[in-house]
Amino acid sequence: MTFAHTTVPNADVAISRYGEHGRRWVDGITMSDPLADAVVADFAGLPPGQGMEMFRSALENGIDTIADAPESLQALFAEVDDEPAWLERDRLDRAAGHLVRHVASYGIVLAAAGLTSGAMNSTAGKPLVMTGRYTTQAAVRSIEVGGWLESIFNPGGLRRDGAGFATTLRVRMIHAFVRKHLLQSGEWDGDSWGTPIPQSFMAFTITEFGHIALAAMHKLGVRYTSDELDDIYHFWRYVSLLNGLGPELRPTNEADHIRIEELYALTATDPDDGDREFVRSLAHDYLAVEIADLLPLGGTHLHGLAIAVVNGLTRAFLGDASATKLGVPNTALKHLPTVMSPVVGGVNRVLATIPGLNAFRTKRAFVSHGRLMAAQRERYDVRHQLVDDAPNGVGHPATGR
Repeated sequence: MTFAHTTVPNADVAISRYGEHGRRWVDGITMSDPLADAVVADFAGLPPGQGMEMFRSALENGIDTIADAPESLQALFAEVDDEPAWLERDRLDRAAGHLVRHVASYGIVLAAAGLTSGAMNSTAGKPLVMTGRYTTQAAVRSIEVGGWLESIFNPGGLRRDGAGFATTLRVRMIHAFVRKHLLQSGEWDGDSWGTPIPQSFMAFTITEFGHIALAAMHKLGVRYTSDELDDIYHFWRYVSLLNGLGPELRPTNEADHIRIEELYALTATDPDDGDREFVRSLAHDYLAVEIADLLPLGGTHLHGLAIAVVNGLTRAFLGDASATKLGVPNTALKHLPTVMSPVVGGVNRVLATIPGLNAFRTKRAFVSHGRLMAAQRERYDVRHQLVDDAPNGVGHPATGR
C-alpha cells in the first residue's frame, strides 16, 4: 500500500522539526508488526484453533517443542527468546516495585491522563471503534489493562516463564488479528488512516504508561528519583520490544517519550464524537466509581462528586484546550493537584527517609494490587483476562482463537 506523507496532518512540519525522528514517525503510520502479522496469516491456513494452540504451547514449553511450527511462528519466538544485550532484569523488578508502590495514583492517571491523551487523535481510536470496544466497554477495557499490568508488575512477571511475558505476547497477537480483520473488511481506508494499530501509535501507547503517567503523578505529588525513573523507562523499553515495537520508534528514555508525545499531538486528527463519548464513559462508568469508593465515607451516593473530581483531574493533566476538545466540563477542581501536590510530596519525602519503609510499602502494595484487581473484577463482573477469552466478546477478531 502506498501512503503519501501529505495525508498525515503536519507531516512536513514533523519532518522539518524533528528530522529523522519525524520521518520515522510519519513512516511508522503505515508500518505494522511484520512478525506477528505473518503468524496470523499462516494461522489462517490451519484448522480453526490449531494455530493459537501452537502459540500457547510455545509460550509454555518453548518453540522447539512444537512439531511443524510455521516459520513465521519460529521467527516470532526467535525474536522474543533472544534477550537484548541492553536488558538488565533486576531493573525490571525494581521498576515494577516503584510503580506498584503508588498503584492507586498510577491507575487513576493512566485513565485520566494516558487514555484521554490517546483520545485526542480520532484516527488512533478507529480500530477500537470498528471492533466495538471503544465507547461501550470502558470499564471492562480498563480492567483488562489492569490485569495485564498486574501480570507484568509481579516479581519475575517478564521472565520467559512469567505470566506477564505470556500476556504481553497475547496482546501482540490480539493486535495482529484485529489488523488482519480490518484490512480485509473493506471498511478500512488505508489511504487516509494508514495501517491499523501502526508502529507510531504503538509507540505512543508506551508513553501513556510511561512519561504521560509519570508527569501526571508528579503533578499529584508522587516524585521519583532519577535512578527510579531510569528503571521505569528501562521497563517500558523491554515491554515495547515484546509487544512488537521496532527499534526505529522504540523509546529508551524520557526524551524519547516526550518526543513521541509531541509528534502524536502534532500529527493528530481532531477528536470526534466517538472520542468524546469514550472519555465521558471512562469518567462516568469507571473512574468515578473507583474514586467514589476511595473517598471518605465513599459510596455510590458520591458518584456525582467523583465525576467532578475526574473532570478536574483530566483538565489538570491535559490542559484546558485539549480537555475542551474532548468535551470535559470545566470545574474548579482542576486546581486539585496544585493543592494536593505539596502535601502528598511532603509525606512521600518523609516516608522515603525512614530505613526499610519503602521496601515494606512496596511489598504491601503488591498484595494490595492483587486485591484491588480482584475487587474490580467482582464489581464489574469481569471473569476473563483479555478480550481473546472474553465470553461477551463474540465477533471480536481475536475471540476464540
